[in-house]
Amino acid sequence: MELDHLAISAATLADGAAYVENLFGVTLAPGGVHDALGTHNRLLSLGPDLYLEVIAVNPEGRAPGRPRWFDLDRFTGAPRLTNWILRCGDLPSALEQAPDGTGSIIELQRGDLRWRMAVPETGVLPLDGIAPALIEWQDGGHPAGRLPDSGCRLTSLRVCHPDVARISRAYGAIGRTEMVEGPPALEAVFETPKGRVLLTDRNTPAGGSDPAAIATSR
Repeated sequence: MELDHLAISAATLADGAAYVENLFGVTLAPGGVHDALGTHNRLLSLGPDLYLEVIAVNPEGRAPGRPRWFDLDRFTGAPRLTNWILRCGDLPSALEQAPDGTGSIIELQRGDLRWRMAVPETGVLPLDGIAPALIEWQDGGHPAGRLPDSGCRLTSLRVCHPDVARISRAYGAIGRTEMVEGPPALEAVFETPKGRVLLTDRNTPAGGSDPAAIATSR
């Protein structure tokens, strides 16, 4: 298991992109649409094997006929860190060890990128949404290697939950990730062209030019 990417959810893609670009001092790369889930995204490189995704409901997309991933159907408020996604080489086997409710496998494709992802039937990941989503890339393709280097890097990801041990038992140690017992929360620290940036899943808008900006409410 490896950390694949982090997701910033937003009410609109324009709001989410502007939020991250202001905090990080960079321009997000184009992403694409996810017809099967009715969403679209933009991306930011965090190095050769990791990226940041800004994702929102696509107002021009068709209704998916099922809850969207990352609980986007119920999303309100300011853009914020909502999910972390782990990459695996055998998604069915990973699901056997995952917390109940991690999801069923959906096959997805955008251009020559092909992947499989576990999406919960309810749209909500286990453990109050704190459990990771699972992804398996096909044919060796991965977005991170195709994105321009933004000069941004993830320093650390902090995953907090009263039963965080369930995540540790399922997935073991994950690089750049700290598991902490406590109230449900996600916190990610980045080095960016504008300095250190802290993003969380709580809702306190980042202020001004503060390099330790906090993006918040779940």
